[in-house]
Amino acid sequence: MKNDNIILEKSFQFSLRIIKLFNYLRSKKIEKELCTQLLKSGTSIGANIEEAIGGSSRKDFIHKLEIAYREARETRETRYWLRLLKESGLLEIKLADSLINDCEELLKILSAIINSSKK
Repeated sequence: MKNDNIILEKSFQFSLRIIKLFNYLRSKKIEKELCTQLLKSGTSIGANIEEAIGGSSRKDFIHKLEIAYREARETRETRYWLRLLKESGLLEIKLADSLINDCEELLKILSAIINSSKK
C-alpha cells in the first residue's frame, strides 16, 4: 500500500473498517443479507480506485476514476446501510457517524482528483 496516495490509503482503511464492522455485526447475529450488502458496497470503491491507479495512460486513469466515481454510488449505498443500522439501534451512533463521514470524505477526494486530473 502506498502511504503517499491519500485516496488509496483512505479507501483501503475504510474497507478494513467495513470488514471489521461486518464481522462484528455477524457475531451479533444481525441479518446476514444486511451485513452482506454493507460489505459489498463498503469495499467496492477501494477496489475501483485501485484499478484506476493501474491505468495505462492519463486518459485511461481519468476514465477509470470516473467509473470509480460512478461506482461511488456504492458508497452512497453504504451510507444508507449505515444510517439504517444507526437509526434501528443496531449500531452505535458514534461509530455509524464516523463511518458515514468517511463515506462523504471519500466522495469529495475522488471528485477533486477527477477534476484536477482533467486540467
